[in-house]
This record gives sequence, structure tokens and C-alpha cells, in this order.
Amino acid sequence: MVNLGDTFPNFEAETTAGKIKFHDFIGDSWCILFSHPADYTPVCTTELGKCVELEPEFKKRGVKMIALSCDDVPSHEGWSKDILDYCKCSTGKLPYPIISDKSRDLAVKLGMVDPAEKDNAGLPLTCRAVFIIGPDKKLKLSMLYPATTGRNFAEILRVIDSLQLTMNKKVATPEGWKDGDKCMVLPSIPQEGIEKVFPQGVTVQPVPSGKPYLRFTPQPK
Repeated sequence: MVNLGDTFPNFEAETTAGKIKFHDFIGDSWCILFSHPADYTPVCTTELGKCVELEPEFKKRGVKMIALSCDDVPSHEGWSKDILDYCKCSTGKLPYPIISDKSRDLAVKLGMVDPAEKDNAGLPLTCRAVFIIGPDKKLKLSMLYPATTGRNFAEILRVIDSLQLTMNKKVATPEGWKDGDKCMVLPSIPQEGIEKVFPQGVTVQPVPSGKPYLRFTPQPK
């Protein structure tokens, strides 16, 4: 299992775009790796179809997309046609590759095995994992969903906006934050001289404890 802040494994794999070495695939970009239990399954088809629709949004944020399941490349290629038809996309090709992990090596290495889901041969399938990796090849976020619950990729885009903002600015993002909303000043920033760090101003929300820790500031540019 890869922990937050760890360098993500530089694995080699066969994909619908040929053989890749993962760090070379990422390059200087951000990357999202998302797994699904199996090809030709209903929830996975809706998820990968949504990823086709949202590909311009990921690209705008400098994020490369790559999927994974335990089926082989020919299966991925056949299933891709169903995905494109489902989301009414006429490009003829998915805008991201799908990794083949028929041996389950990557699923085990990355902690993506769902023991409750098995194929016809009784072998475990992958859960709905999400890994977001930064340009430094370090893991920035991971999420695991069961097979019965589809992911919300609009929420994942929101999370990427937060990760990219807070990587370079001394702020955190509160519950439900969206790009352009007010941010929160990090607790590690002292009150003294705060106006130099946040020239747009800081608003402190009073609380019964009297502690000035709820500090809001406009989103830094």
C-alpha cells in the first residue's frame, strides 16, 4: 500500500496505448490512476464514460488520466466501444489508456484488491481506487470505493483544484470549497505580520473559546 507523500511505484504495464513505464507516462504532469473491477460491467461503464466527458477539464488542469482493470488489452479495446457509445462520443477512441493487470500484481502492490468481488474463476477483482499523483511522482491523494458505489468525478476535479492550490499557497480549503471560494489560513502562519502574507486581507470568525483559529482569506491568485 502506498502512503500519502510516498513516491508512487514506477511500474511497467501493458495498456491500450502500448507498453508504458509509469513515471515516463506522467512526465511533468499531474496524473489520476483509477481502477475498476471488470470490463463490460454497468457501473464501470458509466464512470469511464463520465471520464471521457470530463477529459477537457482534466487536461485544463494538466492532469493525465489512466485506468486499470484485471482484464486483458483486447477486452479493454472491445469494451471501449461500448463506453464511447454510452457517452455518445464519436471520436472512436478513449482519450486515456487502460492498463491490463490480469496477473493482479499491481492490484496487490497498490492495495486495490476487493476480497468481496471475484471473477468467474474465483480470483479477486480490483475495487474502485483513485490515486492522484503529483509532478514530483508522489502520492497526493488516495480513495477506495466498493464495487457497488460509483465515483463522483466532479468531486475528484474539485479535490485536484484544492491540491494544486494548496501545494503552492499557504492556505487550506474548507468543507465544500470550490475554486474561487474563500480559503482558510494555515494554523502554522502567525498572526503577526499576516497582512504581508495575505494582502487581500484576513477575516477572523469569533468562537466561544476566544481562540482566533478560524481565519478566512480570499483565494490567493
